[in-house]
Amino acid sequence: MALTISYTFKGKQKRIGYANDKYHDAFEAVAAAEGIDTRDYLAMEQAVRMSTRDKKTIRNFRDNYIRQKGFTDITVVRD
Repeated sequence: MALTISYTFKGKQKRIGYANDKYHDAFEAVAAAEGIDTRDYLAMEQAVRMSTRDKKTIRNFRDNYIRQKGFTDITVVRD
C-alpha cells in the first residue's frame, strides 16, 4: 500500500510520497522535502517527553512547532 502526504507549506498545497521506514513521522518527511533541519525540534521534543508523561502537552508542543515552520493540514493519504 502506497502512502502519500498531502500538506500546505506557506500557503501552497503539496503532495509527497511517504515511507514509514525512512522517517519517524509525517512532519519529519515534509520538513525533509522542504529542506528544513529538524535536529533542534527532535532535541526539544525529547526534553519535553522526559519532563512530562502528558501526551496532550507533547502533541501541543509538536503542533505549535509545525505551525511556526509554516506547515498546515498535514495528512497521510493511503492510496
